[in-house]
Amino acid sequence: MCWPPARSRSACPLVIACNHLPVTDGQGAWRDKVFVERLWRTLKYEEVYLRAYASVPGARTFIGRYLGFYNSRRPNSALDGRTPDQSYFGQPMPETVAA
Repeated sequence: MCWPPARSRSACPLVIACNHLPVTDGQGAWRDKVFVERLWRTLKYEEVYLRAYASVPGARTFIGRYLGFYNSRRPNSALDGRTPDQSYFGQPMPETVAA
């Protein structure tokens, strides 16, 4: 049986031939969930719990700023000290300057 059932069955042989089953309910994507859960934990402990937002637009602004910081300037231990932007875009790590 092809999934989703409402779609045309003409695409089913291609899906079966490629040995690919679409994931529609999140099952089988546990690795993705680990990274998302870690991001939410970091966001909560480093931004949300430290501020008392006056309004929803204010919260959106500060969280947006934090996500910009997280992606471009915050080193990540799982990425060997690189930022997500450096890892994703293949940017070199900045040279450290001796004090």
